[in-house]
Amino acid sequence: MDVSQAQAAADAAKTALVNAEKIQIETGSLEAILSSLGDMAIRFGLKLLAALTILTVGMWLVKRLMNALRRGMERRKVEMSVRSFSLSFLNILFKVFVVIICLTTVGVQMTSIVAVLGAASLAVGMALSGTLQNIAGGFVILLFKPFKVGDTITTATGKTGVVKKIMIFTTELHTFDNQVIYLPNGALANGEITNLSQGAIRRSDLFISIAYGDDTAIARKVIMDILKKDKRVLTDPAPIVFVDSLGDSAVELIVRYWSTYEDVYGSTMDLREKIYATLPKKKINFPFPQMDVRIVK
Repeated sequence: MDVSQAQAAADAAKTALVNAEKIQIETGSLEAILSSLGDMAIRFGLKLLAALTILTVGMWLVKRLMNALRRGMERRKVEMSVRSFSLSFLNILFKVFVVIICLTTVGVQMTSIVAVLGAASLAVGMALSGTLQNIAGGFVILLFKPFKVGDTITTATGKTGVVKKIMIFTTELHTFDNQVIYLPNGALANGEITNLSQGAIRRSDLFISIAYGDDTAIARKVIMDILKKDKRVLTDPAPIVFVDSLGDSAVELIVRYWSTYEDVYGSTMDLREKIYATLPKKKINFPFPQMDVRIVK
């Protein structure tokens, strides 16, 4: 073997050694990357498991806490309106707090959460302006108390019922035919509301028609006797019976009396039935629509 062949063999051996070192380095780098990815996956999995555990335990604690707050408010006899609104608001607040803790456990930075919440609040505020009005309306209702839980109200849309709950967004209304209506607080706070429960006593008017020719004095006396015998009819203000108008077919009487709010509907139905049963016995007749026709020959 001459000198040139020996030099070529040495160069080939050197090249093979360099290539082997490169392959070893690359293999080591790949193993390091795979090991690092495995460690990262394990750490993220542990964080995710911890976040799910916090979420489960947190929601359970929120439920227990809300039950404890509800019992505490009941013992302290907190007004139902304030109770239902406060519990609804705190329930949402506590759950949002638990979700934020879960996100920070996974590794989301608090500054990022604050930035996202800031941007989201602007977008959500513009998109859900009506919802924010409902929240503000709920606070207005609690502050100025146009009605409270248990009151009977009539809304601007003509809905009448008993208020069962005042929540953060809506008010739950139960009608007398057992329908459940959820009314937005914003519309209630800004609209016309008739509270039928605030007055301690209420006036009722019964419209009674008697035939022409019958004695109105006798009719008035009979009706007054019926009113005096009913304990639900208050003596102050005193009840009155008077002729309201002369109709086409009848003399129109108004029976006006006062009673407590609880007795309004029951007394109205009973008194109307008693008047209907008693007046004919005193020769006071209820007229039918009639028309006089004259034939000219």
